[in-house]
Amino acid sequence: MTEPTPQITRYQTWLHDELGLQFNSYDALWHWSTTDLPAFWGSIWRYFDIQSPTPYSAVLQNPVMPGAVWFDGAKLNYAQQALRHADAAHAAGHPAIVFQNERMAVPQELSWPELRRQVGAFAQQLRQAGVVPGDRVCAYLPNTPAAVVAFLACASVGAIWSICSPDMGPVAVLDRFSQIAPKVLVAVDGQVWGGVVHNRREVLQTVLAGLPSVQHLVLQADVDPAAPAAALAPAGCQIHAFADWTAGDPGTYGHDWQCTPMPFDHPLWVVYSSGTTGLPKPIVHGHGGIVLEVLKGGVLHDDIAPSVGTGERFHWFSSTGWIMWNGQVGGLLGGTTICLYDGNPGGPAPASGKTADWGTLWRFAQAAGVTWFGAGAAFFASCLKAGVVPQQVADLSRLRAIGSTGSPLSEECHDWIWDNMPRQADGQPIWLNAISGGTDFAGAFVGGNRTLPQVRGEMQCRWLGAGVQAFSEDRRALVDEVGELVCTTPMPSMPLYFWSDTDNRRYVESYFDMYPATAGQPAVWRHGDWIRITERGTAIIYGRSDATINRHGIRMGTAELYRAVEALPEVLDSLVVDLEYLGRESWMPLFVVLRDGITLDAALEKRLRLAIRNALSARHVPNDVYQVEAIPRTLSGKKLELPVKKLLMGADPAQVLNRDAMGNAGSVDWFVAFARERASKNG
Repeated sequence: MTEPTPQITRYQTWLHDELGLQFNSYDALWHWSTTDLPAFWGSIWRYFDIQSPTPYSAVLQNPVMPGAVWFDGAKLNYAQQALRHADAAHAAGHPAIVFQNERMAVPQELSWPELRRQVGAFAQQLRQAGVVPGDRVCAYLPNTPAAVVAFLACASVGAIWSICSPDMGPVAVLDRFSQIAPKVLVAVDGQVWGGVVHNRREVLQTVLAGLPSVQHLVLQADVDPAAPAAALAPAGCQIHAFADWTAGDPGTYGHDWQCTPMPFDHPLWVVYSSGTTGLPKPIVHGHGGIVLEVLKGGVLHDDIAPSVGTGERFHWFSSTGWIMWNGQVGGLLGGTTICLYDGNPGGPAPASGKTADWGTLWRFAQAAGVTWFGAGAAFFASCLKAGVVPQQVADLSRLRAIGSTGSPLSEECHDWIWDNMPRQADGQPIWLNAISGGTDFAGAFVGGNRTLPQVRGEMQCRWLGAGVQAFSEDRRALVDEVGELVCTTPMPSMPLYFWSDTDNRRYVESYFDMYPATAGQPAVWRHGDWIRITERGTAIIYGRSDATINRHGIRMGTAELYRAVEALPEVLDSLVVDLEYLGRESWMPLFVVLRDGITLDAALEKRLRLAIRNALSARHVPNDVYQVEAIPRTLSGKKLELPVKKLLMGADPAQVLNRDAMGNAGSVDWFVAFARERASKNG
């Protein structure tokens, strides 16, 4: 494939030709984008030719966080933007989706016209079922074209989408979906993962029993099609076959199908970002903000080109429970073929009796013709450890870009990627686009720019429109020092609100508690990561600055894990921390307080791990489990997760623990000794 002109170069040329703007460096362009927000975001709207039947009154009103109002008066629809490329891409011979799972010998293709037909048919069925704008449609689906079809259909009618992966247990699913009371649930009966059939009918039955709002179950019977469906749903819930909802012509119902234009800030989906306490945060994003952010980031910074004229095929391996699934689907917004793989990236599971195979995704990349390959940093680390040489297991000559996120990418992984991927036409290592952002705004704060130099262990730049800084605790912007990752500018894709957070209290506490609005100073978004901005403008992410679990890119609140662990009668209390720091492998220990007379043995540890796996997912099973006498708590009873995490990362106990503010100060002695012993062993 011929290397196209970098997309960000095309944008800068357009800025010069259309607006008379010229910048002598990327830093100057970034500075303009974060100081003249109306001009920058207005240019993004124009550059991508966003269609609205009504004009907007202003690009930005009330430029504060939270509370900024973007493109007031404009109307658009995410699905319309995704499907507007169908005719041109199909005429040029490009499919919309390439898909493969573990049971397929070769990938299958879904054409753009067929995608549009299925989306239209499903949308009409939603309307027949009484779904109106603002209703919630939830999904329990794997990474397949069916999930894409259901999502686009939901968006097209103005319903609000939310999805969980089938590897998530009933507790995690209900913690999410019960908050938003869906009218429709689209679900699969199971999944084949690592060569093992995982029947999820019992989980689905439990989930439906806990969601009395569901009036319609749309079932994709994938692993057990002969099993009766009637037993899955309670009385009053109608059951439909997924295939029936995508059959036929969208015009069957007496009128032409089309996407409904929605206000710029109409809710598109609810995604979940877990804090350390309480239920997962149900974050609501809008149609307009997501369309602009995904196009800006995906096209300009990720350099994902439209398929027409380039043959681009974009793959980012993800489960549906990770925000990168949303990013993968977002490739359609720019007219790019997306390549989906459903299955274990490491090949067969140990339970299958077969050897792990970390060449699986590389062979899929060859078979699907992938040009842009993304995955979590943990995937590349696993390939490195397994000694995989990708170009020996697959023809990767079409690859032109590698993407990584989810956790910091180690320098060793940087080298492994550069040493084992095809070279660019000029002989330079493949472009490695490591990004860091979040579910919270469905985008990235720092990441790639194809026109800038690559530096081992660093991300190339702060992204356009994102006023990213490293802040000290007293709000000083730091250079070449590690600080809190903050964003000083509002962005269109920042949350509209949290579901049912009527006074915005939880929203404000989540992002603006550390740097609130004061006299003369606006509120500043604190993201919860450690970051260093170098003098060159590059960035290094050092991991989470709070106690949230971040396992292989999937964030999970500790409260969810505690509910699973402390449901066991033997467990009185527990504490978990995730030490994912500076590209090192994540290490997550679990500490448990047991009832008198009970000792942690192999059998109890196995039950603890199984409880976490069943309630949450296999990703969130701890590396090690330790029995302790007490969990350190504050005077008000809050678990001291962050101080314990800092202890285990080598912090001075006197700097992170205030014993006078603790309810059980003696409990920390064990953790201090444990941290010192661990530090001595690790050198």
